[in-house]
Amino acid sequence: MKRVVLIFTAIVLGIGAAAAQNYMVVDSEKVFKSIDAYNSAIAEVEADAERYQKQVDDAFNQLEQAFNVYQQRKASMGAAERSAEEQRIVAREEEIKKFQSDTFGEQGTLFDKRVGLVKPIQDRVFAAIERFAAERGYDIVIDIASNPTVLYHKPSVNHTDAIIAIVK
Repeated sequence: MKRVVLIFTAIVLGIGAAAAQNYMVVDSEKVFKSIDAYNSAIAEVEADAERYQKQVDDAFNQLEQAFNVYQQRKASMGAAERSAEEQRIVAREEEIKKFQSDTFGEQGTLFDKRVGLVKPIQDRVFAAIERFAAERGYDIVIDIASNPTVLYHKPSVNHTDAIIAIVK
């Protein structure tokens, strides 16, 4: 019985403490989209991604053509020639996949470029949010752009426009 009372008391105190939290809501996506430098950086990264993707697609198309030619000539080739051609095709495929990974992977060219262009802007926005929250005594900041579980919030706790004004 003591256990039940203790657990109930802990739950009630936990709910009370959570209710006492002062929170604010920000739509970080709206803040970022209001910054011209961010939009330019994203456009630049996307343009590079399209250019690199075209290079990858072209390389795979060329590889497919080479493979089709090999398939047509395979019957008239000797074993050594077939083996050499297969190795060349496999090596070229590995080169293309490595380029794709080096470009689009987690440590790839595009990732590094995105971090280099976008991170300073993100740091500036997050610092503005933190400063705004600290100055006004908010304990919690909820980002409604990346939190699909927020079903409702009062417009009075949404300070997105104030953050946009600070950042600009």
